[in-house]
Amino acid sequence: MTRHAAIRAEIEARILSGALRPGDKLPSEVELVAEHGVARMTASRALADLVAAGLVVRRRKAGSFVAAPRAEEALLGIPDLRATIGPGHRHAVLSRALRAATAEDRARLGALPRGARVLALVVRHEAGGLAMALEDRLISLHAVPEARAERFEKTPPGSWLLDRVPWTEAEHRISAIAADADTAGRLGIAPGAACLVLDRRSFRGEEAVTAVRLTYPGDRHAFTGRSRPLREAPQPGIRDA
Repeated sequence: MTRHAAIRAEIEARILSGALRPGDKLPSEVELVAEHGVARMTASRALADLVAAGLVVRRRKAGSFVAAPRAEEALLGIPDLRATIGPGHRHAVLSRALRAATAEDRARLGALPRGARVLALVVRHEAGGLAMALEDRLISLHAVPEARAERFEKTPPGSWLLDRVPWTEAEHRISAIAADADTAGRLGIAPGAACLVLDRRSFRGEEAVTAVRLTYPGDRHAFTGRSRPLREAPQPGIRDA
């Protein structure tokens, strides 16, 4: 391993382990030179590599700091939150309840059989000591009866479903809200802070599997998408068949 790679690996390990937290100041280039006995160019390259990896931000005249995690989620499909949030992902189940489907549950999930039951979950996702997303999820126990016994302590519910339940269709709705007091407390942000909200339902055939509302602090997340036209536009003077 080269000297700059070794310095980068040491700092990266401290960030991912939580020993260095978002906002913590890193040693300057001069301090790294003295600590590791390397040329200043080597120290500078190690920090530049950390910046390129998104783990560190450099502020003019202030120094280098551990970056706040920033996740990206695709608009289409159903990505795994563990992957979109990235290194250091952790989750905590804040509430778990089995119940007969209420009118609100039916509105969120769609048509359910008479007497259907649902599993309602609230889960917080974190990385680097920061809350990255709040997950409010309903799972139809008619569609996924095995979820009744699952505690989701090791695997978050979205990942668990992706591993076990095939889906054929998903619908998405994106909105923006100002965090209320409860949401702000769970995400560790100020009441009224801007949040992005993704409401998603997934289906297996005509049957609703799950409905989830994911609330993200607006400064810690971005949605990305890429699309193409269904077919090329007709050329001038050429009629469609």
